[in-house]
Amino acid sequence: MTGDTDKTRRFNELAEAYSTDLYRYAMWICGNDALAKDLVQETFLRAWRALDSLKDGGAAKSWLITILRREYARTFERKVPLFTDVDKVVVADDDEPGPEERTERALLRQGIMQLEPKYREPLLLQVVFGHSCAEISAQLGISKSAVMTQLFRAREKLKTQIQKDGVTGNVHELF
Repeated sequence: MTGDTDKTRRFNELAEAYSTDLYRYAMWICGNDALAKDLVQETFLRAWRALDSLKDGGAAKSWLITILRREYARTFERKVPLFTDVDKVVVADDDEPGPEERTERALLRQGIMQLEPKYREPLLLQVVFGHSCAEISAQLGISKSAVMTQLFRAREKLKTQIQKDGVTGNVHELF
């Protein structure tokens, strides 16, 4: 009985601590509110089943994100997900951005979503979650130098794409 109580407590702590981050990440990768919520729910279901395998509480966020990424990949095996226009995705913000900032964000989001997954995933993990190169390396299973190279190339590709679309300026300012 005590084991079940401890497992429930650990799970509730994980859900409370990471559900918002998981949802935010799911929205970035799929662009659909309903699918993002389903992905988070499936992630927590799988996490519950495998909670005993999580030995290091400090790795919980990486572990959950990995589960979510794999669950998202499984959606393509089962069915074709419905896609939403990225321009229609609303990201909650404390301060309502002005029209110029909304345009910049839309162009940035569109540019990021056009990147190959190899470049998009590390960039999102850094920009959306604020992960370090070492954390991204652990989550993606690649070396830290590969992460740094992919981040550099992602920014260069994004800069080229955004400038091609008629926006000038420093891409790093948009982040």
